Amino acid sequence: MDLDTSLVDLASPTEERNPASAELDSLDARGMVDVILAEDATVAAAVQARAAEIAALVEVCVEAIAAGHTVHYVGAGTSGRLGVLDAVELAPTYNADPSMVTAHIAGGAGAFLEAVEGAEDSVEAGRELVRKECSAGDVVVGLAASGRTPFVQGALEAAREAEMPTALISANPQAPLAELADHPILLAVGPEVVTGSTRMKAGTAQKLTLNALSTAMMVRLGTTFGNLMIDVRPTNAKLVARTVRMLMQATSVDAARAAEVLQEADGSVRVALVALLAGADVGAARAALEGAPRDPHRVGDPAGIRTAVAALASL
Repeated sequence: MDLDTSLVDLASPTEERNPASAELDSLDARGMVDVILAEDATVAAAVQARAAEIAALVEVCVEAIAAGHTVHYVGAGTSGRLGVLDAVELAPTYNADPSMVTAHIAGGAGAFLEAVEGAEDSVEAGRELVRKECSAGDVVVGLAASGRTPFVQGALEAAREAEMPTALISANPQAPLAELADHPILLAVGPEVVTGSTRMKAGTAQKLTLNALSTAMMVRLGTTFGNLMIDVRPTNAKLVARTVRMLMQATSVDAARAAEVLQEADGSVRVALVALLAGADVGAARAALEGAPRDPHRVGDPAGIRTAVAALASL
């Protein structure tokens, strides 16, 4: 096995030894859990400290998606899996088209369930991914806990050469790949409880960052009314109940009335909501929504719900 001596000298907090857990193996189960959770409790503040950078990336991604482009998450190992997890949840949660946000993991889809050894070490594989899967105007978001993953490096290099917007989400404040990112989000979570195990604090920080990024993107793209998911697809009993409950919460009608109007609206929470808020039939509600399409630039009402209700009230 060849040794890359530069990796031995890796300057990254994720590879440093954490003094708080130096005697971890000598503790009983409760002691171990206390140490782990005490360290985890510091992660949210580290992400909050990068709120401005996350918000700036939200704006870039929203503009790209609104123009018909795609946001690509690119990562390896835990980072790549977190990207996949975030991207695939957007369709059932917000009825988002899969072309809006997609994820790529080193080693391909099979690497999500089983590690593909060495997949992250290929710069060329990252470059090839961008050449094949990305187009002008797309956004490439690199996910790399150490901030130096070769696969992510290749993707960011290729994206930058093609003049695509780039970002990096890393747990290394001195991430070498930050210089390839227009929007570096560098999370200072410190060393892991188990040295180098970036599925722990670094992974949690990346997940929190992706939660904030994709949720804010979807809200800006008009998929909620307040904090209610109005584009959720009621594909099972739980989601049908949730949509009825959301209509009840937003309009103060009872369950029977909410279910009745939802059925009249062919399952469209958006149409049913406008009909109930405006006291109109679903046909009028649907027409009003056609005149108030989703618009991320409509301040205070990106979903168009309030605009549609106001239009019906003025008739």
